Formats: sequence, structure tokens, C-alpha cells
Amino acid sequence: MKRIISLLFAVVLVVSCIAQSSSSKPPKYSENPSAKFQLYPTQNMWNFIKLNTQTGEMWQVQYAINDNSNRLGVVLNDIVLVSAGDEKVNGRFTLYPTENMYTFILLDTIDGRCWQVQWSNQSSNRGIVDRIYDF
Repeated sequence: MKRIISLLFAVVLVVSCIAQSSSSKPPKYSENPSAKFQLYPTQNMWNFIKLNTQTGEMWQVQYAINDNSNRLGVVLNDIVLVSAGDEKVNGRFTLYPTENMYTFILLDTIDGRCWQVQWSNQSSNRGIVDRIYDF
């Protein structure tokens, strides 16, 4: 009987540890998927990416607790990615995180185009890296 209780306790402990480790990822945004602007968390607790879901324009947003000099908003992409004749629609663009904490994939949900996006604290390492072309 003691053996069964010990085994049951061990199983509960393992399941509890697994549940705790899987919750360490940053929360998903999805507050309002049809909003013009969305904030996407990065794996860095101080940085978010602000996306204009109509145009694909993006900014890196960094907050700070005590030091105002660490609060910033810098451009990741200031080029409108919607063609002149296309309608600007809320929710057209969305971001997907990758395993690399600095890299996201930007998706045009209407025509399927994708871009590799990178945020960084160094200006030379941030922005749209390149478009990802279909083969």
C-alpha cells in the first residue's frame, strides 16, 4: 500500500513539474485579433513588437521600471507592405515567433506573403531581414 501511494505521489509530482515548465513561454497576444495595432511579446521581458495589422509597419517597444532612458520605441519597418490598389484591412498582418528569440515571421494573411523580422537593441541588427519567397 505504501508503495502505491509513493508511486502515485511521484506521478503527481512529475506532472506538476511538466505543467510548470510549459508555462514559462511568453503569453500570446490575441486580445483583439481585428484591432489595427497589436503588441506581440518577445522572450525578452522588456521588449514587445507593435504591429500595424493593416500595413505591416512595426516598432520595437521597450519599457523600463525605474530608468526613463531605457524606455524606447524604434522602427523595425516603416514601409507599407500593402500595394497601392489593395484595401487596408485590420488583421491583415500578423506575427509568429520562432525558436530564435529575436526573430519573428510576418505573415500577410490575405495573399500569403511572408517576411523574416528581427528585433535588436543594436540598430544594425533590427528590421525586416528579407522576404521569404514561395518556391
